[in-house]
Amino acid sequence: MTDHGRAAKLADRIKVLVAKILERGIRDPRLGFVTLTDVRVTGDLQHATIFYTVYGTDEERTSSGIALKRATGRIRSEVGKNLNIRLVPTLEFVHDGLPENAAHLEELLAKAKAQDEVVARERDGKSYAGDENPYELDEED
Repeated sequence: MTDHGRAAKLADRIKVLVAKILERGIRDPRLGFVTLTDVRVTGDLQHATIFYTVYGTDEERTSSGIALKRATGRIRSEVGKNLNIRLVPTLEFVHDGLPENAAHLEELLAKAKAQDEVVARERDGKSYAGDENPYELDEED
């Protein structure tokens, strides 16, 4: 198995374990509705970056980030107990801005569509300034 395949397999396993730990084991009231979006493990299997999103307000996102940072040691310990590897990777929780970016892109696309509709309405009933086909054609019949 390649190192990339092993890292991907370990990342998937870490994602499942951390999700279970967050669901059952962490009793911090600051921890909101956290969803793990991705886990990336370095090629040497020493560091795992866990991307997460939090459903709620900016305040809930901030407090959940603090709760995750505070529980990182305990989560890493639990992950280590369930993985059969010699060295447990260090864990880093990173807020995933993908949903917010996607919402912003949706707003931009809606705005562009509205502008296209305005241009299409202004174009109705208008004609070209010159001929429809301004290119000269050779008439070889």
